Amino acid sequence: MNMMLTTVTERTREIGLRKAIGARKSDISTQFLVEAVALTVVGGIIGIVLGVSISFAVSWSGLITTSISWEAIVLAFGVSAAIGIAFGWYPARRAASLNPIEALRFE
Repeated sequence: MNMMLTTVTERTREIGLRKAIGARKSDISTQFLVEAVALTVVGGIIGIVLGVSISFAVSWSGLITTSISWEAIVLAFGVSAAIGIAFGWYPARRAASLNPIEALRFE
């Protein structure tokens, strides 16, 4: 959420310009929600790849026998996407509710 709030603050002028030329609240909310979900999906994929790689490395070394279930992978990916939606919603709503005139004056 902190990353998305920072993104909204850094792009305040862009948001104001988009709203000034006719972007609706839903357009801006959708943009920031898609960005938040994309970030968490990429993070989820990286986490899954790292987890599977570490599991194979541990099994290959002979220390412990590990197994990976598809349910665990799907659950991890789903939680990652849900976090993106949950923690991206507030910054998206905040960006959509900016006043275009004040956003354009923001420095």
